[in-house]
Amino acid sequence: MRRISFRLTRATVVVLCALVFCAGCLAVTAMREPMPLQRVFVAALMLCTFGLLLSLWARVAMALVVSGGLFLALKFISVLKLRYLESSLMPSDFIYYASTSLLDTLRHYPHLYALGLGLCAGLPPLLYLVWRGDWRVLARLRPWHAIGLRAGGIVLSVLAFWLCMLPSGPFAAVHSRNVWEKLSDDAQLTNFFVNFRDSDVTMPAMTSDAVAEQQWGSTAQGGPGATHSPYPDIVQVLEESTFDPSSYSACTVPQCRVSMFQPDAHTRGTGLLRTHTFGGGTWVSEFATLTGMPQDIFGPGGMYAPFVLAPHVHDALALQLRRLGYLTIAIYPTEGSFLNGRNAYRAYGFDHLYDVNELGLDEWEETDKQMFDAAKRVYDKVRKPGQPVFVMILTIHQHGPHDDPMSTLPPAFRNLLHGLKADPALNFDTYLSRLHDSDLAMRGLEHDFLDRPQPTVLVHFGDHQPSFDGMIRDLRRTLPVALQPYRDYLTYYMIKSNVVGARLPSYPMLDIAFLPSMVLQAAGLPEDPYFSAETALRSRCGGLYDDCTVPGLIGSYQAWTIGRLHVYQ
Repeated sequence: MRRISFRLTRATVVVLCALVFCAGCLAVTAMREPMPLQRVFVAALMLCTFGLLLSLWARVAMALVVSGGLFLALKFISVLKLRYLESSLMPSDFIYYASTSLLDTLRHYPHLYALGLGLCAGLPPLLYLVWRGDWRVLARLRPWHAIGLRAGGIVLSVLAFWLCMLPSGPFAAVHSRNVWEKLSDDAQLTNFFVNFRDSDVTMPAMTSDAVAEQQWGSTAQGGPGATHSPYPDIVQVLEESTFDPSSYSACTVPQCRVSMFQPDAHTRGTGLLRTHTFGGGTWVSEFATLTGMPQDIFGPGGMYAPFVLAPHVHDALALQLRRLGYLTIAIYPTEGSFLNGRNAYRAYGFDHLYDVNELGLDEWEETDKQMFDAAKRVYDKVRKPGQPVFVMILTIHQHGPHDDPMSTLPPAFRNLLHGLKADPALNFDTYLSRLHDSDLAMRGLEHDFLDRPQPTVLVHFGDHQPSFDGMIRDLRRTLPVALQPYRDYLTYYMIKSNVVGARLPSYPMLDIAFLPSMVLQAAGLPEDPYFSAETALRSRCGGLYDDCTVPGLIGSYQAWTIGRLHVYQ
């Protein structure tokens, strides 16, 4: 009898300790989510996990410890990633990041090695002790009854977990936030779980190989260039949240017309740019303008391009330029690890990414002039006689929000627009003030790279429209009727060169995915089979990509470039 009493006491103590541990895990995981519904969501998932493990093992303490420990581990890893790598934890990290960057990261943070070794050494004995002293809840039942209860519990737990993860289920409001909110707010565990569905990648629709061969076989040999080595330098600038404000009905003051949108003697091509994101998502514009593919052809997972698409890219603008002998560098306004930037740019074909630390700038605070001056310093440092350079510059000066206090704006940019409500007018004033700074900086960049003997192509474009907290959607625009459906997805592009050349083709709107082929054409460079096909698609579809109106053409193009050329695999 004493032995039985001792075992019962030991099991009770073990279960109580496990319960305290699990409650602590709940407090530092689910209860740390910012919104009440998010807390309930994560707590419900933890409960489902506990139910699944309890049904699987029929041991209470073990289920409590492991379910709580799993969520604690996810929270711990997400905090570490946000602290050291400045980006949120995503499901794809366990596939892509672990296989490409984990060892490199641990090399930079040796104390994480010690932590990992400590966990590997300490966890097995702890779990063994919990297992040995646990309360076995189904021990007195007949085997078949116990198996039935376990199976039923597993099915119910999995079904409950699935319902919680269903976008139209009881936590639909948790799933319905936009991508930027999911990547940037403090709901770390909520975002991790809702991104399971969002990160699904589907291959684009494709025709048969025979149809693809018939329609695109003529591009298989690539295209010859219009110039010969030494090739021109190429400077490409992604202007964060930048658009031509003169297309807005209320923007009629002189400050709405700036020179960076106006063609001049250097201009080879300019016009409206059709982007595939609104209010945020710069990383997908990076993907499109470097790879020649809009992210949305890959389904909802395309919005996480630097994580889930970049590792599978096998041809891109920078890769083609490297094959032609270019040195390819990127000038980045944040930590290189932000949103997996450094790994993504390596996959896109860049030799080196200079992030905010290497540039000696203040993250998120850089003006365009600071970025352009930094780019010129790096260019002067790395250029070698006879080797052309491709420089990709990202700006961040126009990053939202645009509701700076009116008193902080220069006097010339206060209360500029009339006929608008106070809030959108303030956003527009802030935007125009920053645009003035960008315009002056762009003149300096053009002077540095175009007013010189060295042949150079300079490209700048808007990656997406700003949101103005959603108010910009309701502002009237002077656009042709055919472009009204795209009104929230139109920015601009400008391609200039200091060498004589024919003007580039003009389109009512140019899909951002065609910018790489436009750059190659402006520089007079040879095209490999992929970019030769892209140039042909641009011509046949009049500058449109997935909006192309030619029946079946996009399917055969994707069958050729992805299925045959394996540009994405």
